[in-house]
Amino acid sequence: MDIQNTQSQMRKGILEFCILSIIKQAEAYPSDIAASMKEANLQILEGTLYPLLTRLKNANLLTYRWVESVSGPPRKYFSLTPEGLAFLKELETTWKELSFAVNQITHNNF
Repeated sequence: MDIQNTQSQMRKGILEFCILSIIKQAEAYPSDIAASMKEANLQILEGTLYPLLTRLKNANLLTYRWVESVSGPPRKYFSLTPEGLAFLKELETTWKELSFAVNQITHNNF
């Protein structure tokens, strides 16, 4: 069995949750999101991030605004919609339940 594949699949399962959590803290530019993920030791490639942001926007969980840049083209800054905030709250509840259950199992605290 390939451990890297399993690790990758585990990370992919939590990317949306992490991205929404970062954007909840403050409006974010994609490179800011990638930097926050990297700082937390969760690497994300632009080729993964941009399609995820588009999917979240198309699901009405995110919105964006264009901001002029002095050093290049305008930048797209993302923020949560009310639906995105509600979705994130549901994900937070799910994460707490899952992490509790996994901790119970992996630490044999039945």
